[in-house]
Amino acid sequence: MGGESQTQHHWQGVLSSALDAVGHTPLIRLDRIAKEEGLKCNLLGKCEFFSAGGSVKDRIAKRMVEHAEKDGILIPGQSIVIEPTSIGLALACALKGYKCIITLPAKMSLEKEVMLRALGAEIVRTPTEAAWDSPESHIGIARKLRKSIPGAVILDQYSNPHNPLAHYYGTYEEIMYSLKTSDLPRKDISLLVAGAGTGGTITGIARAIRDNEKSLVNGDAASHKRTTVLAVDPEGSILGGGEPGNYQVEGIGYDFFPEVLDPNPPVVDEWIKTNDEESFAMTKRLIRRESLFVGGSSGSALSGAIRYLLSPAGDEIAKDPSANVIVILPDGVRNYMSKPWFLETAKSAAAVEEEDLRDVIRNVLGRDLGDVSGVVVEKVEGEGKVQQDGEV
Repeated sequence: MGGESQTQHHWQGVLSSALDAVGHTPLIRLDRIAKEEGLKCNLLGKCEFFSAGGSVKDRIAKRMVEHAEKDGILIPGQSIVIEPTSIGLALACALKGYKCIITLPAKMSLEKEVMLRALGAEIVRTPTEAAWDSPESHIGIARKLRKSIPGAVILDQYSNPHNPLAHYYGTYEEIMYSLKTSDLPRKDISLLVAGAGTGGTITGIARAIRDNEKSLVNGDAASHKRTTVLAVDPEGSILGGGEPGNYQVEGIGYDFFPEVLDPNPPVVDEWIKTNDEESFAMTKRLIRRESLFVGGSSGSALSGAIRYLLSPAGDEIAKDPSANVIVILPDGVRNYMSKPWFLETAKSAAAVEEEDLRDVIRNVLGRDLGDVSGVVVEKVEGEGKVQQDGEV
């Protein structure tokens, strides 16, 4: 796979900056959800929220910036980086001293805007409903600003070859290192599942998988089963088919086909569509059952993976205890904590059990858990103790 093989797969010593903490994310078993779904395969999540900027996008931002510097596209002290939606890029610019402008569709969370501003980026909001080729879209506004601002550069994650290459050389090799150093019976990937936004993640990893499959000879080739690559796309996006429309999941899906996306076999075998409701429900399930603080697109990826595994097409993999299913979990819930879908309480069996526990606590305290309006707090003189509701 060329001369860019990544040799370090975990942090060693003292890192020089947050950029050195980009990637190197863990592969974690999702055993509780797998058991609940009756899956026998090894269901594994690649948890990208462990990266320095909290997202799979950190990887491409780091690579695009570093290679743009090598190629003389970015000049320290002169260049201004403009890009649609990227905390990872703002992080890299902050560390390297570049001014940064981020164009952000209105549906993107307030938390993302706050984080971007904290990193020193200027934010320009754009209408969510604007088509990608509209002059008022996040892409159109970025292009307009580039034409008018001296030194402005768009690294363009939608067409930049370093987007998929970040995953070809980085993410794929990390996954394989985790498998090879594990106690799992097999060290290969039976099923890869990833959501598609720009398409760089699934394209880069899948191309690395296919190139590795081509390189296998003799006994290795005979013992290796071809990896199935499944792309997940939200309803309302056209990448996996269907008509363009609105959806709330952030970071995946588009109303155009990005240049870096290779959407067809042999790279991507199948597409599956998910909706907001199932995506957000699975996100909260991942948090509740696996204690992984993932964002909405992670719920999309896992719900798509499980739907495929429970279908006739995925049945053989689902029933194979030696099969490894890799699901890319792109970012964390940090960016979505004020969103209505996250704040709403799920109506589930777990929620009923939690309500029973709340009733017990209410009976003990004689009040509602969050209501302190009737609580009397008095300091007992000379004792240094606090008196509440008449008890010392």
